[in-house]
Amino acid sequence: MEKRDWLRGALVLTVAALFTKILSAFYRIPYQNIVGDIGFYIYQQVYPFYGIFIALSTYGYPVAISKLIAENKQSTYTFAVVRLSFYFLSCMSVIMFSILYFGASSLAMVMGDHQLASLIRAISFAFLFLPFTSVSRGYFQGVGEMVPTAVSQVVEQFVRVFFILFLSSLLLHRGFTVYEAGAGAMVGSLMGSFAALVVLVAYMLRKRMNVHTRLWLPRKEKRKVLLFLAVHGVTICLANMVLILIQLVDSFSLLPLLQQAGLHELAKTAKGIYDRGQPFIQLGTVAATSFSLALVPMLSSEQKERHAIYTAVRLAFVIGMGAAVGLVCILKQANMMLFKDHVGAIELTILSISILFTSLTLTFIAILQGLGDVFRPLFVVCIGMIAKWLLNVVFVPLWHTIGAAVATFIAYVVMCAIAFFYVQKRMSRPLLSRSIIIQTIKAAMMMAIVLAGYIILTNELPVYQGRLFSSFQAVIGVFIGAFVYIIMIVKKEVFAENDLLAFPFGRYLINMKQRKAG
Repeated sequence: MEKRDWLRGALVLTVAALFTKILSAFYRIPYQNIVGDIGFYIYQQVYPFYGIFIALSTYGYPVAISKLIAENKQSTYTFAVVRLSFYFLSCMSVIMFSILYFGASSLAMVMGDHQLASLIRAISFAFLFLPFTSVSRGYFQGVGEMVPTAVSQVVEQFVRVFFILFLSSLLLHRGFTVYEAGAGAMVGSLMGSFAALVVLVAYMLRKRMNVHTRLWLPRKEKRKVLLFLAVHGVTICLANMVLILIQLVDSFSLLPLLQQAGLHELAKTAKGIYDRGQPFIQLGTVAATSFSLALVPMLSSEQKERHAIYTAVRLAFVIGMGAAVGLVCILKQANMMLFKDHVGAIELTILSISILFTSLTLTFIAILQGLGDVFRPLFVVCIGMIAKWLLNVVFVPLWHTIGAAVATFIAYVVMCAIAFFYVQKRMSRPLLSRSIIIQTIKAAMMMAIVLAGYIILTNELPVYQGRLFSSFQAVIGVFIGAFVYIIMIVKKEVFAENDLLAFPFGRYLINMKQRKAG
């Protein structure tokens, strides 16, 4: 794939991922407002299972399949990969469906709440879509067509969010419990997956593909493809589930630990408040995730291309730093705007700081995968999960959900450090120069000073009260913080002009930089 095509594909996927991740993060807000903290806890307990499906069908197996296709452009090989991948994923999807559907009661008991079984059974059906969506997206990305993946993601999220909010509201309005409303939300997610499949099938029909053509690969090549899917494909998928797997650890360990610590029924509410941090983390890491999605196929076809690696790391560091510092500055107002009150401020602050390390970790993992290093990313994720689980056991009995937030933060720092070490070993010069780090920190400090002044001044206004005013403060604060931060980053020349051209509105940023220089 040519560099220009890659940049165009990265932009398409970045815009689509930005839109879908914003929807994915923000729909939780009206959902929490509809069902309350306990209802939110219920949803977040089971969400990691759906998140695993999304990671497999959007960021995992499509990347693995596209990598196989990108390495061999022959149509015979491409169609054979499509067929073999479909068969392999069909077996996997049936196994995963069976585990969740028939093991729902056991899983719910381990999670500390037997009433979650119906939600787990409902979401198990999502895995039956896995072979269809993964293979379709993998094929299109492998041949350099990013639009079908982008459109299917947007449609999936639109339909999913609509039905989650509609069904949960309808069920509660008709007197059903928050658990039944949660099951309705899971059904809404299935509707989104079905809509994505319809879109992808439409693109396939438009392309007039005939995957049933009798094109055969030698047995040795078949084994190679299946082995790649079974070993490398699984490891790529697991490495792309960093955020979800950390949430999964909380789903299985946090509630039982809180109950053992004496919170009992209050444990569910505490977990629901703690889960407010997930939309913040998700929003903060969206750009890094989107960039990583397009990075792997590019590196597989251009092993000597290294400039994109330095740009990706710099971008993750700059965005992660800006998002973490900016969010901490307006966290009280954002919490009030989104969730009606200020509770959980300490937990959310700790989780917000984690954004910097999640952004870098996801980017380092994508780089390692793009350079053909499959098992080190898996090692990083496994270490992170083990660290998170052990730290939960240590800190939750002491500090409850604050302890869980500290455990999450430390787990992300550990993963980031290990992944950074592995990537840096492969590079000829430092991934982040001292100058870039210092200039970025200066930009973040300037943004923090401006936002602190803005909050102090607006707090003195006579209308300073309630959720509406907090919403006003938070929204305006986002624009003020972003404006100051971007100006400082451009002024300090953190990015070269060639890098700026690859970003949305890059030409305007270059003009801004030139005016500052003049």
